[in-house]
Amino acid sequence: MKVNIIFHSVYGHTYQLAEAIAEGAREVDGAEVSLYQVPETFSAEVIAKMGAAEAKKTFAHVPVADMTQLSEADAVIFGAPTRFGMMTAQMRAFLDRTGQLWASNALVGKVGSVFTSSATQHGGQESTILNFHTTLLHQGMVIVGVPYSEPGLMEVREISGGSPYGASTIAGPDGSRNPSENELAIARFQGRHVAMIAKKLAG
Repeated sequence: MKVNIIFHSVYGHTYQLAEAIAEGAREVDGAEVSLYQVPETFSAEVIAKMGAAEAKKTFAHVPVADMTQLSEADAVIFGAPTRFGMMTAQMRAFLDRTGQLWASNALVGKVGSVFTSSATQHGGQESTILNFHTTLLHQGMVIVGVPYSEPGLMEVREISGGSPYGASTIAGPDGSRNPSENELAIARFQGRHVAMIAKKLAG
């Protein structure tokens, strides 16, 4: 039972969630979990001007995804930062290449799930995931979120990402905030939950 986590990250926040999701998914017996990143469309010069060059190095070892990582998986967990309430252009460009998979019904019945990050607490995390779901539904995927059996969703004593739609983190306006333990716990739950459902469907 194969679970692929495919993400886009600039400053590393989405990557950190991806690692936590992978950790949770690996707790499910029989789960083969792999991480991939989508192709970066920004040039090295632009990345440097954004101040993201060093952050990019921390996950440069993660292989770049192609359509194979979608078709071979039993479950795909997608992650992308929020850009004005929607996924990044890099993730959109990757998904826009899936026309042949759509035409052949290659993703129908596979589990799909989404996580995200944003600069501010109300920076479009939920709308990004919900907008993302539209593509997964067109592909015929079975959408899985984070149910309230994960108690971290009820946290009100501290600022925290995470919703029934998927794990998320708040990076801060300057990107200096790293995912909290509560946010990472929600991400681990999402990975475990998706893997368990994929295992049931594959069985």
